[in-house]
Amino acid sequence: MKEDNQLSAASPGTKATQPASEDLTTSWRRVVRRRSFLQGIGGVAAGAALPAGKLFAKDSKISKGDAALLQFAAAAEILESDLWEQYNELGGAVDAHDQPNTGNPPYKTALQALDNDMPQYISDNADDEISHMKFLNAYLMSKGADPVDLSHFRNLPPSKATGSIQKGRLTNPQALDVDTSYYFRYRSTQNPDLGATFPQLINISQQPAIPLKDSYAPSTIQAIANIASFHFAMIEQGGSSLYPILALKATSLEVLRIVLSIGGVEIDHFSLWHDKLGNAISQPVAPLMDPVTGLTFPDFNNPANQMNPNLSAADQAAGGQMFQTNLILAEPCQFISEDLPVCSVIRPTLSKNGGPMAAVQGLTNDRLFFGQPPAFFEMLMDLASAAEAAEREDCGG
Repeated sequence: MKEDNQLSAASPGTKATQPASEDLTTSWRRVVRRRSFLQGIGGVAAGAALPAGKLFAKDSKISKGDAALLQFAAAAEILESDLWEQYNELGGAVDAHDQPNTGNPPYKTALQALDNDMPQYISDNADDEISHMKFLNAYLMSKGADPVDLSHFRNLPPSKATGSIQKGRLTNPQALDVDTSYYFRYRSTQNPDLGATFPQLINISQQPAIPLKDSYAPSTIQAIANIASFHFAMIEQGGSSLYPILALKATSLEVLRIVLSIGGVEIDHFSLWHDKLGNAISQPVAPLMDPVTGLTFPDFNNPANQMNPNLSAADQAAGGQMFQTNLILAEPCQFISEDLPVCSVIRPTLSKNGGPMAAVQGLTNDRLFFGQPPAFFEMLMDLASAAEAAEREDCGG
């Protein structure tokens, strides 16, 4: 069992190193070297830049920059759809055809220990991401731009647990490094856009967020469901920052409308999952310790657990606010300048912290793409590079 599900209990603030990060760095260097002649990124040829003439029709009404923004968003939604499809197969209320879904009964039971509506929320989230993916690609085609196609990378093995459809995957939720620092970030008065950093709430290193097989001990399957709850929120808070950053680069008001409208749903998703993960670290589910794996979920509403030496002095001074599980709305924080009053905002919204390249780096660090070939990382970095380079153009208005 330890080979299938090794949950670590490393110290707060540390993250495991993964081999995929080396592939990402190598791929990114190659992308930077050839950035000067990247004129447009399509989704059909892995790691290849398509000539501008093939990317745009003559009567196109969308700029290259706006196309790059939507192509990266489409790629992100394709990846999210693949991930949420896996969560939905095992833990959702309905299947891809809106029929009642049996899924993986022990996993669904563990998810429902966090909230009885978890299966329905999972199905709804999956449906939302699929709609985003389809809309963005259709819109790109309507404007003469190439849609994004990652189907040739659907080669990662699925879970063997009951409920999992046996087909190739794009994403790998079977051994994740879940970044839980967002929990502190959204309770802090500090802002990463102004230089703040945050430790991990719980160190989740190379652990599954879905069952890999059947017949887990009750504590282990509950731990897997708890990991999933943290990963749900981690994925969606990334989108909460990404879409405002894309909006700042958009030229067309219609493209701006698209990214703001989809981005609002990502924020809604994060708020939902931020709420539900709190039930994994409060009574009656917490405290939970899996004796097989060693992973512990403390009750963070207990004052005895409300401490972390890796928090900044200001955040340590905030005390219990940094741990309180029902503080799910964004606490006011520094914004734009330390000289201005604190303001409740999505953060980060600077591209270096939450933009296209940061998003790819974060998902890679999550080990979500573990097992993908170098060509996959090059394609994502091509898309991220083009979106990162997009700038709002002067429309003469």
